[in-house]
Amino acid sequence: MADALNADVVVIGAGIAGSLAALKMVKAGVSVLMLDSGPVIKRDEAVELFRQSPLKGDFTEPYPPKPWAPQPKFQPKDNNYLIQKGPDLYAAQYLRGVGGTTWHWAGQAFRLLPNDMKIKTLYGIGRDWPISYDDLEPYYTEAEIQMGVSGDDALDSPRSQPYPLPGIPLPYGFDRMSKRIAKLGYVLGIGPQARNSIPYDGRPACCGNNNCMPVCPIDAQYHGGISARKAIEAGVRVIANAVVYKIEASDSGEIVAVHYLDADKVTHKVTGKRFVLTANGIESPKLLLMSTSEKYPDGIANSSGMVGRNLMDHPGTSVEFYADEPVYFGRGPMRPGSINNLRDGEFRSDRSALRIDVANTSPVRYLTERLVRQGYYGKALNDKLAFQSERYIQLKCLLEMLPEPENRVVLSKTEKDEWGIPRLEVHYKFPEYVHRGYDQSMLDFQKIVKEMGGTEVVYSKRGVYDNNQHITGTMIMGSDPKDSVVDGDCRTHDHPNLFIAGTGIMPSASTVNSTLSGTALALRMADAVLKSLA
Repeated sequence: MADALNADVVVIGAGIAGSLAALKMVKAGVSVLMLDSGPVIKRDEAVELFRQSPLKGDFTEPYPPKPWAPQPKFQPKDNNYLIQKGPDLYAAQYLRGVGGTTWHWAGQAFRLLPNDMKIKTLYGIGRDWPISYDDLEPYYTEAEIQMGVSGDDALDSPRSQPYPLPGIPLPYGFDRMSKRIAKLGYVLGIGPQARNSIPYDGRPACCGNNNCMPVCPIDAQYHGGISARKAIEAGVRVIANAVVYKIEASDSGEIVAVHYLDADKVTHKVTGKRFVLTANGIESPKLLLMSTSEKYPDGIANSSGMVGRNLMDHPGTSVEFYADEPVYFGRGPMRPGSINNLRDGEFRSDRSALRIDVANTSPVRYLTERLVRQGYYGKALNDKLAFQSERYIQLKCLLEMLPEPENRVVLSKTEKDEWGIPRLEVHYKFPEYVHRGYDQSMLDFQKIVKEMGGTEVVYSKRGVYDNNQHITGTMIMGSDPKDSVVDGDCRTHDHPNLFIAGTGIMPSASTVNSTLSGTALALRMADAVLKSLA
């Protein structure tokens, strides 16, 4: 075993949540050591790998895995990193590396609605949070300032301060579509984005490269790599390629150390006063479940049996069609706006809430490949492509899932990776609550398609949903230690010096991207850690 390492606070997971929490804590004067299982990611290398890759639609391509840090990959085929036990597919796609999965995110930085945090009380479904929206609101603001979020104050949840940056103007097609569907009651507006509308924090304004996923080539879009860099500059020690395989606890419940393997399979031990787990909602419960002992046969922080349970995401439905006028989608950022006024109401007692994204990804490659398969070439191909590409519209609807204990990740009893780490099995099922949300999304799609004069319409199928990589729930927050993993301060019920933050502790998923909420929770957690050290 190599020499032991020590810090006041040991952070596991150097994504956006862990890095910003580490930055906040080191600025308060405590020593912080942060571990990540993957390599340091460099933007220039990622951009070049993207340019060279034939799989432009696979957002993991610019971020190749390491033998010690494999990750889910589904193109051109499933690498079986996650063992699917069904009955439905959970195709989670995430990165393991310094900065985490926000290297290839869309940059959408939504807040939850206040009602999202009390859906059990209001609608009789799901779970309430042990904290209120007002408790989290200052940390939403703090996260937005760090990330440089741009948006329209009038279109979002209640705010104590304006957005740090003005909203990025919607492209022409969004403006046309917004005006046409407004008579139907749909509000298509600017979405909150962790993307510079003007120069901010030493980074340039967005120039519309239109490949925000998988990488912004100029860093106009915020990502966890920026957070990690700032943390390092402020004094956080970051150890990459550190595969944590065990959290060690004393019989009294105190966490005393974590153990990791490096790229040469050498074991290291790290001690500290406080331990923070901010890997994602799959890798974090995996580590907790792996950390068994005679005292903790079910793993760390798992007296409730809730570790790994209540897995949520945002099942996606879609429609694509050609409008009766040119809209020219594909200019500017890939997800600049959405229909955001279908997220709440009494209907939530019966079916999922909805949020409809209008895709602004350039359709030219997709349409070209399809036309070639259909036999078009030469002038006929060019003419058909010109017509289709200027009129093509794709809508994607994100559905709300509820915390279901049987939707879960568990350790495989037989399968291990190259480093001897158990692989994970995923048990996942879409309930009728989601299917009824699909039914409603189809009604909304049909209205919009008709208003836009849509032709050659293709709707997604009931029960066959896209995954949106918003991993939520697996270490759920609550007031009762019998049915939750952490309390309202993100401290584990079982271990007084172990804290968990990020999207995995969220008790509800709502219909919006979870990154901002997970980051706000991490900043709130950082305050709780600092208070406990005072």
